Amino acid sequence: MSENLSKESAVSSSTPVPRERIMSVDVLRGFDMFWLVGGAGFTLGIAKLIHPGLHGFIDRQLSHASWEGFYFYDLIFPLFVFLAGMSLSFSMGRTLQEKGKVATLLRLTRRCLLMFLLGILYNGGFSEVWPEVRILGVLQRIALASLFAGILFCFMDWRGLLASFFVLILGYWALFSFVPIPGQESVAWTVEQNWAVWVDSQYLPGRLIYRSYDPEGLLSTIPAIGTCIMGILTGLYLKKKDVEAVRKGLIFIAVGTVLVIAGYLWGLQCPIIKKIWTPSYVMVSGGYSILLLAAFYFVVDIWKIRWWTVPFVWIGVNPLTVYMARNIIGFNSLARRIVGGSIYATLGDKLGYFVQTSTSLAIALLIVWYLNRKKIYLRL
Repeated sequence: MSENLSKESAVSSSTPVPRERIMSVDVLRGFDMFWLVGGAGFTLGIAKLIHPGLHGFIDRQLSHASWEGFYFYDLIFPLFVFLAGMSLSFSMGRTLQEKGKVATLLRLTRRCLLMFLLGILYNGGFSEVWPEVRILGVLQRIALASLFAGILFCFMDWRGLLASFFVLILGYWALFSFVPIPGQESVAWTVEQNWAVWVDSQYLPGRLIYRSYDPEGLLSTIPAIGTCIMGILTGLYLKKKDVEAVRKGLIFIAVGTVLVIAGYLWGLQCPIIKKIWTPSYVMVSGGYSILLLAAFYFVVDIWKIRWWTVPFVWIGVNPLTVYMARNIIGFNSLARRIVGGSIYATLGDKLGYFVQTSTSLAIALLIVWYLNRKKIYLRL
């Protein structure tokens, strides 16, 4: 990636940055969200109808690793953080050019604060008596990662961002690899014997999902910032005007492949663990994210094969809305009201499950279709 990748070159001109959307990014974001708003259940429903063995395999891939390991569902969250970084490279580059650093930082802070508060609301808000209120969570991690990565983006070019990425990742790795937690004589990556869990147990207020830590806890937010920086760097390269589109796609394939291989090799010493966002997990999930982007970029933006993209675009341009609706409305609960009870029992377990999960997904798609038709988008 050459000198032209720097943020300075993106904001030095007085000519406004064109407000073009790269369609493959919206489609990929919609694909990512698809699995959360009904796609996982729908796929499991199909697998149930086809073969029990296929259902078992799909069910494993659509579940998180209990501790060590990496399955398809372990990619969903870091892909969101990665795409949040890509969005920062698009929106902040334009705002920096048009309004300057102060206005950009204020806007970034406001957006991240609102997303953080929405995350608390998603977790149940303040409906429970303290300390049963969960402070951190998925949206909160995206907000914090975006905030700190965005601040770095305001003051650094791509070299500084790349250096920051390695400082964050290697610093996190060194702490876990060479410094025992208080009360231990040796280091460990096991549950409740590592720094992420210890810091949460000592300093994270409110309700923790697990007995002594939160999977979106305090210390593990640091490498998540690295994931967001990866998204920013990828977005900066994707925006380059002097690189042919096919070359960009091939570079993404090469970089993604190297990251995945490096991550799995690193995993021999530093286990791949989503719940504490280990450095090897950052590398593997980041590599897969870039490979997915490359695939979508070739199909959607280079080869222009777009007949299948419409529902993913509906979701991808309104991800926060459908994510909150999933929690507040409850697509699965609503689907059970429509095709549950006697209907489910009459159809039988396999067909009933498929019909119910299909209905849940249909409700989600109906909502995003309507919002897109009326041009209603939740923007922070």
